[in-house]
Amino acid sequence: MNGSIATQFLYALVALLVIVDPAGTAVVFAAMTPDDSLAAKGRQARRACTIAFVVLSIFGVAGEHLLHALGIGLPAMKVAGGILLFLAAADMVTARGDLRPSRAEQQVPAREEDISVFPLAIPLIAGPGAMTTMVLFQSAGQRDPLSIVAVEAALVVAIAITLAALLAANRIVRLLGRTGANVVGRVLGVLLAALAAQIALDGLRQSLWP
Repeated sequence: MNGSIATQFLYALVALLVIVDPAGTAVVFAAMTPDDSLAAKGRQARRACTIAFVVLSIFGVAGEHLLHALGIGLPAMKVAGGILLFLAAADMVTARGDLRPSRAEQQVPAREEDISVFPLAIPLIAGPGAMTTMVLFQSAGQRDPLSIVAVEAALVVAIAITLAALLAANRIVRLLGRTGANVVGRVLGVLLAALAAQIALDGLRQSLWP
């Protein structure tokens, strides 16, 4: 997290976009709401993004205090967070974490319940990877208020892009198709794996050579 505020903003934004994967989330959202009206989809998308933003903001601000209360240092959090992010990346690359409904599930009548809280807001948008990332970035920037603002600004932009993707979910599905969405998800998974390895290595270096 060293460098200018603009660099920290871009670093946090790229990390959040890779983890949240707006295009992939939009594909899942479209698959889960095939018979919902545009108005209903819009309401669920806006509610989910609002909830995800609040959850990630609170988790980022309070995460470091929770670590101190538990006696956990930032290096340990970086190592653990890097491992968790790597597992998430492995799911993305191998598609083990794919939440799209199966062909049989798609034949079930339209669901009546609101999916904005679960699974859209949590865990699709504000999942463990995004929560861990907010803790790491906010913990690294606690000494500099501008760094905190930069991370929060990155979160706002990432959530805004995600909302735009959800509102355009049907067009994204038609543009990418299932194959295109799978390709995008796997490429983002590889990038996330590299980011996870870097975070874990930084944690090990800080732990061994404080």
